[in-house]
Amino acid sequence: MISVFGKKMSKIVNIKTDPIAAVALAAKRLTEGKVIAVPTDTIYGIAALAQSLEAVQQLYTIKGRNSQKPIAVCVSQIEDIPKWANVTVPNTLLDEILPGPVTLVFERSAALNPEFNPTTSLIGLRIPDHQFVCQVADQVGTPLALTSANISSVQSSLSIQEFQELWPKLDIVFDGGVIGETAESRLGSTVVNLADQGYYKIIRNGSAYEHTVNILQKHGLKEAR
Repeated sequence: MISVFGKKMSKIVNIKTDPIAAVALAAKRLTEGKVIAVPTDTIYGIAALAQSLEAVQQLYTIKGRNSQKPIAVCVSQIEDIPKWANVTVPNTLLDEILPGPVTLVFERSAALNPEFNPTTSLIGLRIPDHQFVCQVADQVGTPLALTSANISSVQSSLSIQEFQELWPKLDIVFDGGVIGETAESRLGSTVVNLADQGYYKIIRNGSAYEHTVNILQKHGLKEAR
């Protein structure tokens, strides 16, 4: 048990019981430098403040992830994206593709923590189609480092029970129920590099490949060779 706001609370918090309180709690713990588990529109993820090097290092340690492997960030709305990345596509495209199960990769802006993903000039950004995680990102006001809730190279998680081995290492696990029931649900977001204006390159097919490519081509983007 942990104590929050003077009350005893389980390490597992059901976000459906009191959504407003759950969002406030998640935002509070993140701003304190904690690492938490959250549901998204694809799979469960673990999150920390991208602008906090210490919190991000904890996240890497919890996952057993190679520190040279970049992590995407989650923001709450399209208007946030230009703060952290050099956007090469029009807002009409962003409005059509986000929120949703896609990670858009651009050149990072100078505002992003230079010690976050220091081995690359690129940054992947997500706006999940999931009210809880977007509201948390909105309350925090800075990008959330967000990666799958599993040990690296182990299958992704559609329920909190599937990553029980991580529970002791996380500050709080926010339970949003089972996210999906098909193999496609575990594919995570479709990752597409849009850093080169006018072109796209699919980095990971993910769960929304066809939908994503259709939108990109509709807006005149060509596949990079």
